[in-house]
This record gives sequence, structure tokens and C-alpha cells, in this order.
Amino acid sequence: MGDSTRVGEVRRQASEMSRRLGFDAVQAGRLALAVNELGNNLLRHAQRGRLLLAASEVADSVAIELLSMDDGPGMADLQACLQDGYSTAGSAGQGLGAVRRLADDFDIYTRPGSGSLILARFYRERDINGGARRPAHGFAIGAVCVPAPGEHVSGDGWDVALHDRRADVMMADGLGHGPDAAHAAVAALQAFDQQRGGNPRHHVEQAHAALRGTRGAAVGVARIDAGTNRICFAGAGNIIGRVISGLADRTLISQSGTAGLQVRTVQEQDLEWPDHALVILHSDGIQSRWNLDDASVLQRDPALIAAFVLWRFCRGRDDATVVVIRRAEV
Repeated sequence: MGDSTRVGEVRRQASEMSRRLGFDAVQAGRLALAVNELGNNLLRHAQRGRLLLAASEVADSVAIELLSMDDGPGMADLQACLQDGYSTAGSAGQGLGAVRRLADDFDIYTRPGSGSLILARFYRERDINGGARRPAHGFAIGAVCVPAPGEHVSGDGWDVALHDRRADVMMADGLGHGPDAAHAAVAALQAFDQQRGGNPRHHVEQAHAALRGTRGAAVGVARIDAGTNRICFAGAGNIIGRVISGLADRTLISQSGTAGLQVRTVQEQDLEWPDHALVILHSDGIQSRWNLDDASVLQRDPALIAAFVLWRFCRGRDDATVVVIRRAEV
């Protein structure tokens, strides 16, 4: 985070985001307090801390997420750190306990000696009692998307379309990074949005046509069907997919090529979606060989799982995106 001015910068961005997305004053205030608590927590306790802020809209449900990431020292006693009044820095110690109360969804992962990940999510839609109205579409979806060092926009992008018991997910990675790469990724996602309902092969072909005249992009599309428990995947370029559970680890294979430049006849891969399995897509800003070496990570919120993959396996020299999908808890 650097210094306290960076916390104020994130707070101003959060305020503008909540205003633009139509959050009420109560939720906007909770979000601002959580930014302060998590940001100051990084300044006081953490090494190489980062605070990520993002908005998502899935099935007409809008949420703003805060993700705190750091490289140490981690929390030796997590439950103690979540108690009000606990502090190792001579402060009031209200931070993590307060954030857990303020947020609609809260999750935390910590590894002593390595660092911590903290997720706080705030929903715009409220029920009659003022509680969060979460989307009910059968899938839990989380993602992180960060630009390459020194860039202000990411050349990666992702989108999801929900149809009854099916989720279609696209990821696009514009060639290189910066504004021209972002332009290519946006063109691919716009083609996906305009042709919702097509199969993965069709979406890759449509992206290839839409990206002519751009620098091109790697594109991957997965159809995840909770009705048939099957996954269908097609891709061109270096979008990588994995299907992971405690018992299985299968790879979703993209063929060589670059949408907008050169793509061979698109092939689809079809495989089973086991119970409790995660579907994870990522761009090549993430190392191709990675593992969830702590089994407890599998049970976390999908956004925290995505952050874990970024935290442990980001190459650090390119845009990086991770999307995680699982069946929603009933």
C-alpha cells in the first residue's frame, strides 16, 4: 500500500464506484469503513500489501468486492485476530472484526510466515429487512483481473452468461498489454455478449471474426452445465482451464492460434463436471504449472480462490486474470 495517502485514494475510488452503481448511503458508508480498516491493516502489519477493488454484475445482482493481499507475516491465531480489541500494534484492534460485521460476505485465508488474503463483498440489492439479496442462479463465481505492472488498464477480460442451469464463461487475453490489448479483449467480449446462446466453438469463431483489425487475443470459452454435469470448452491461444476437486484434476485444452489473426478449425472438448469440483480459467499472466497445495482453499469463496492463485502463481510481468466457478450451495 505504500503510505496512508494510498488508503485515501482507494476510499475515494470506492466512493465513486458505489455512487455510480447506485448503492445506498448505508452500503456506501460500510464499504468506505472497510476500505479504511483493511488499508490501515496492511500499512500497520503487512509486507508488500495490495488492496484490490472491483465491481461485478451477475444475473442483475451488483456487488463491490475488496480483496486485501499481503506477503506476510500471516496470522498465527486467526480467531484471536478476528476478535474486537485484539491488536499486535498498539491500536484499538477493531479492524478485522469490524470488517466481518460490515461486509455482506467475508472470507479470510492466512498462512503464518507467508501472508494473508481477505475478502469483503457488499451487495447493492437489499431485501425488505435490509439484508443482502444475493443472486440465486445455481453458480458461485469469483474472479480477479489485474493489469501488468506500470499499466492502468488490463489487456485481459472475462464475462459470464447464465441460462437456466448453465453458465457460459469467456476469457480473452489481448496480445501484449496496455490499451491496444484491452481493445482486443473488449472486442472479443462484445462479440460474446451479442451472440449469447451459441456453443463454445461458435463463440471462438465469432471472436476470431470480430478481432480482425485488432492486435488479436487468446480466447477461451467454457459451457458449464449443472443439468447434465458436463463441461464443454473451446479455445485458441494460451487461456488455460482446470477442473479441480479433492479427487480429480483435469486440464481444459486450448488449441494454438490467436483470434483475429490465425485460428485453425475450432475443436471442442467435453468432459464430466464432478460434484464439488471447481472450474478455473486463467490467462498466461499466471504460471501454467500451479496447484492448490492447501486443501482448505477448495472450500473458500471463489473470489478468494482466484486471489490465492494470483497471490501464489502470478508471473508479475503481464496482465493476469483468474475466474473460478463452482456450484452454489443450496
